[in-house]
Amino acid sequence: MEGLTGIFGFLTGYIVPFVLVLSLLVFIHEMGHYLVGRWSGIRILAFSVGFGPELVGYSDKHGTRWKLSLIPLGGYVRFFGDEDASSKPDEGQLARMSDAERAQSFAGAKLWKRAATVAAGPIANFILAIAIFTVLFSIYGRSVADPVVAEVKPGSVAAEAGVVPGDLLIAIDGSKVQTFDDVRRYVSIRPMQRIVVTIERNGEKIDVPMVPARTDMTDQFGNKIEIGLIGIVTNQEVGNFRQQTYTPVEALREGTLQTWHIVTGTFKYIGNLVSGYMKPDQLGGPIRVAQASGQMATLGVAALLQLAAVLSVSIGLLNLMPVPVLDGGHLMFYAIEAVRGKPLGSSAQEIAFRVGLAMVLSLMVFATWNDISALIG
Repeated sequence: MEGLTGIFGFLTGYIVPFVLVLSLLVFIHEMGHYLVGRWSGIRILAFSVGFGPELVGYSDKHGTRWKLSLIPLGGYVRFFGDEDASSKPDEGQLARMSDAERAQSFAGAKLWKRAATVAAGPIANFILAIAIFTVLFSIYGRSVADPVVAEVKPGSVAAEAGVVPGDLLIAIDGSKVQTFDDVRRYVSIRPMQRIVVTIERNGEKIDVPMVPARTDMTDQFGNKIEIGLIGIVTNQEVGNFRQQTYTPVEALREGTLQTWHIVTGTFKYIGNLVSGYMKPDQLGGPIRVAQASGQMATLGVAALLQLAAVLSVSIGLLNLMPVPVLDGGHLMFYAIEAVRGKPLGSSAQEIAFRVGLAMVLSLMVFATWNDISALIG
């Protein structure tokens, strides 16, 4: 009985939040493809959340099969003339089509319509993230503090650089900072990289160069994360902690800005991995996402929605990578087609798709291995 209770708790605590969050993100992504595809006059055969055997579904009056499939790790929109869910053209079927049928196929659509349909998926993910952040900022606002130093940790990077309590941080690398969180966000993704912090002390501006230390931290759930730290702390007395509220227009601006911070932070993180400033074991896969979903669910709906927004941006960016089988790979092919005046040959596309699939599968295996290593470590 105790074992059954544990299994039930695992399912409800981790798997259910993970499936709900991922299904929402997949649905929005594929809906972007679907809506622009329909608007472009492309016939759509199937809209699936999940892969594999169909669990439940129905066919609408347009001939589209809407379905929920067994494996909840993605989804697809299959267009008329596609060989499979990756939108690879079915050359044999296309050759047998009449002109009228070919005009309704994805491969037969004008180049700009195909590009718009493909780009609409990632764009929908970015729009979802902005919408979620806008709603959260409108309802809950945000806790902010002034970027004033209350304490400098002994032996820290900031201490060695000469920062003292009472210093006001006004810019980093020339970019203005308005809150203490602005400082934390900028520094955390730049471990082992030289930055210049501009402080104001007794009315005088001073540029202080420093290199954030790469530090292993443990979050409130016991997860180990790697970030950059300089060793400064603020508090209520000097930081003036307060709850910032926003009008709907201000919330939209902040939601867009927050989404942009995630985009730039993601690119910075990838750059850190390539350059060796961060360890590759920080890259997580589905197990870590499921774990994070369950953990955020314990903090409430707002925290889970915030995670969904972050993951939505990540899915949008991942799909824009110029790798065949991903949306970015298709857009790369269309760019080549625009330059050449004709698409790449079927054999070249076949090779590219195989290479792209191998790259994606390799990344998934590596990320899953990191997840398992983190669990057993």
